[in-house]
Amino acid sequence: MNITLEKYHGLGNDYLIFDPNKNELKLTEESIRLICNRNFGVGSDGLLVGPVLGQDKLEVKILNPDGSEAELSGNGVRIFGKYLKDAGYVQKNRFIVNTLSGQQTIQYLNEDGTRIKVSMGKLSFYSDEIPVTGPRREVLNETMMFGSIPYRVTCVSIGNPHCVIWLNDISKDLACRIGKHSETADYFPEKINTELLKVLDRTNIEIEIYERGAGYTLASGTSGCAAAGAAYRMGLTDPKMYVHMPGGVLEVEIEKDGSVLMTGEVGYVGRFTLSHEMTEQLRALE
Repeated sequence: MNITLEKYHGLGNDYLIFDPNKNELKLTEESIRLICNRNFGVGSDGLLVGPVLGQDKLEVKILNPDGSEAELSGNGVRIFGKYLKDAGYVQKNRFIVNTLSGQQTIQYLNEDGTRIKVSMGKLSFYSDEIPVTGPRREVLNETMMFGSIPYRVTCVSIGNPHCVIWLNDISKDLACRIGKHSETADYFPEKINTELLKVLDRTNIEIEIYERGAGYTLASGTSGCAAAGAAYRMGLTDPKMYVHMPGGVLEVEIEKDGSVLMTGEVGYVGRFTLSHEMTEQLRALE
């Protein structure tokens, strides 16, 4: 049987759904890289493998285009929630999905499930929980060197690690230049996602993103939550704000206990049935 994938995007951050209940293929790093390749494969910012069904739980594995596994993706979780509705796996308006970082609560805000709110878990600024090297402390407004240039950074975990750099001017080019150094810097034993942050006003921020394992990205849910949490913690914004990214806008709310609620749109692209040639190529990589 040929492999069938469903493609969605969250503000331009696109993922392919690999449903193991409908496809028979053992995924490897090589096959993931091929599927996600925009020239030789279908092309995407990652692969969502699920639902993995068992013990009344819904589980999804989030895979980066380099074949590594991500703890969490805000856009990925919203996209997966939309797929679960489209494929008939869920009928409730509110339910829980398990990821590598823990449980995320998904809530549909409209009938067709294109607007979704996700409970993303709690922010942590503590170095051992992100992780960042050195003694246990909250990593707030510290100086770090990336490519021999010092930057003031705030680091935070929202189930995965983030480094937020507050600047007056941000751009794709700058995000790429800093990100290629920061992602694998010695400060970060598990690598890092990097966000350049520009504060527009108390309820609006703008970010550029360089994702661990993916590179420059038009939008990222966890990056939006991390940047919003850092901006609020530094006293630059109110707890509820709009996060502007090249791919679109997310609504983020920081609760008193540090929990984060994220709301955004999901778009459906279409179904891709891979050719016999491509399917056999992937099977050869098992």
